Amino acid sequence: MNNDLIYSGKAKDLFKTNNENELLVVYKDQATALNGKRKEIIPGKGVLNCKISTLVFNYLIKNGIETHVIKNISDHEQLIKKTEVIPLEVVLRNRVSGSLAKKFDLMDGEMLEEPIIEFYFKSDELGDPFINDSQVLSLHIAKQKEIDFVKDQILKINQLLIPFFSKANLDLIDFKLEFGRIDGKIILVDEFSPDNCRLWDQTSHNSLDKDIFRQKKGDLAVTYKKVLDRIIAE
Repeated sequence: MNNDLIYSGKAKDLFKTNNENELLVVYKDQATALNGKRKEIIPGKGVLNCKISTLVFNYLIKNGIETHVIKNISDHEQLIKKTEVIPLEVVLRNRVSGSLAKKFDLMDGEMLEEPIIEFYFKSDELGDPFINDSQVLSLHIAKQKEIDFVKDQILKINQLLIPFFSKANLDLIDFKLEFGRIDGKIILVDEFSPDNCRLWDQTSHNSLDKDIFRQKKGDLAVTYKKVLDRIIAE
């Protein structure tokens, strides 16, 4: 297998393979906050994220959501389809938390009447700024039909994942997804782990996600292991 590194991200590295249509993703033990300004190595984090994301993606695939995952190579490596990644981070919020609470002075944890969908332009250099539909169109990032599809897809994914996590006694507060183009279609890419979502214990309402690291509230690996164990036990 070709080991040429083509992209090194905050949580994953991406490598070429001998198949030009496939890439190798390696999950890293690195945890970051404040747009990468704070970094720390958390032993075992990469394996935990890979296992959690695999369980979530397999569940979504079984329920009709097309993703880039082909198969796992090891406990922290995945073979994926090569796509043209759309430079948007698509956020869906079921409850008030994080930046939404701060921006509008709202109560943390308040249930929203309808999920909120937000777009952020994927750029570490610019700090992933908020971007609206008109800007997405004007900057030729995506066409209107693609914007509509992505919004519809993330709402479907949300409806699938709310009961998925609820069975593990977890509330899905919000999450971030990425999408890519392949053969004229848009599919789900990247990962789904506690790195890119907020999960609260339904009983205690304590965070079981990367807020533990952001707010220095505990051991991230222990927290992610709890999430994995609960999902497996469903």
